Amino acid sequence: MIEEKNNIFYTNPVEDNKTGIRIDKFIAEEINDISRSMVQKLIDKGCVFSDEEIITDKDFKTRLGDVYQVNIPDPEEPTPIAQDIKLDVLYEDDDLIVVNKPAGMTVHPAAGVNKDTLVNALLFHCKDSLSGIGGVARPGIVHRIDRNTSGVLVIAKNDITHRGLAEQFFNHSIERTYYAVVYGVPSPVKGTIEGNIARSSFDRKKMAIVKIGGKSAITHYELIENYKNAVSLIKCNLETGRTHQIRVHLSSIGCHLVGDDVYEKPKKTSITLQNELKKYVNTFPRQALHAYSLGFIHPRTKEFLSFKAEFPDDMKELIDTLKK
Repeated sequence: MIEEKNNIFYTNPVEDNKTGIRIDKFIAEEINDISRSMVQKLIDKGCVFSDEEIITDKDFKTRLGDVYQVNIPDPEEPTPIAQDIKLDVLYEDDDLIVVNKPAGMTVHPAAGVNKDTLVNALLFHCKDSLSGIGGVARPGIVHRIDRNTSGVLVIAKNDITHRGLAEQFFNHSIERTYYAVVYGVPSPVKGTIEGNIARSSFDRKKMAIVKIGGKSAITHYELIENYKNAVSLIKCNLETGRTHQIRVHLSSIGCHLVGDDVYEKPKKTSITLQNELKKYVNTFPRQALHAYSLGFIHPRTKEFLSFKAEFPDDMKELIDTLKK
């Protein structure tokens, strides 16, 4: 067991002899001074994660190589306040809401972040109509994208919808397309990156491709545009949804995301662009990654739904500038 900071713990990777046992038993054995009943309560509160997925089933069985994140809240978890923050709503019905999250907005409250999150905005917009599975801090939240990634997210308004969507994320049947602006040009220009991902043993803020353990991760990519062999626009379709998957996988083939301050290219200033353009690209203020589309089966109607969010202004400007 590794503690990253006061309230966040990561289990060791699940080994062969610990595969297929109940998640509450496994975590109770991994983390000192935490009982199985407490783990069950944390699951009810939406405080146990497998990568970007929230574990909602107390009968969940461990899988080989999995690393589980446990957020142990303060004794009294503060209830997020509703804030009148404008949402870009792509679709809404009685069961769910699909939004286009802007870059810079955190999905849900966490240590040191209690306001101006997507949850604060949803509480105002949806009033009392959000799934309670995620607990008071994460009502309705089924999946997450990074604070500095923009794009499509689906939120559940009731527990039945939450469980139905969570099952699709767990089974990797959700259709997800992202666009990224990266340094370099991928070779080959179209392909599949496969490599198990786990938390880095050198820097706990980072994820890394590992040879032993970790979780299977598969990214299908395709070059869309090449800007002077220095920068590229790449489309990615995710077969799995691991933490930082695209950022880690593209970095592994030498295509670090523009603006990524965690997985940045060490010598990014050497790109073959004119000085003014080079400075503009190198100072882009966030990772140039956008969750463009999301497709899933509606848990109640069983209809397949698909939603798209066009590039935000900053990525449009970046791409237009590179084209010129």
